[in-house]
Amino acid sequence: MDLFENGSMNAIDCGVVKNKAKLSQLDCLKRLHVAITQLIELYKPDHISIEGTFYSKFAKTAMILGMARGSVLSALAGTDLPVWEYSPKRAKQAITGSGDASKEQVAFMIAGILQADVSQINDDATDALALAVCHGQAILSPTSGKLGIQL
Repeated sequence: MDLFENGSMNAIDCGVVKNKAKLSQLDCLKRLHVAITQLIELYKPDHISIEGTFYSKFAKTAMILGMARGSVLSALAGTDLPVWEYSPKRAKQAITGSGDASKEQVAFMIAGILQADVSQINDDATDALALAVCHGQAILSPTSGKLGIQL
């Protein structure tokens, strides 16, 4: 995401790392780590924003997502970049004005903010754009006290 002094933002890239179901857990985690490392090398960001910890009533789902998050954080730890964490509610609130907004509402607002067609973008990628926009807004208005948690 490019952030300009006039407050406008531009999405540079957006996607999802997809792992095939037949891959082992370790191979999936390795692919996530490598993908994040490559994206950082390619785009050379100044900041990273990441979604806060996911809670689930299903232990297996929470464990798998926790391992994926750990793999991403491990890749980020290899950089000197500031990493900011925002809860999903905080990102939704920044984009739509409501922390309880639906994925469709978030996608609609992201399309307007970024002047982009998000109809072909995966919901998880739209969520990532919302995190980036949320952090961009926090940077542009640092006195608002709305920065996330710096990891």
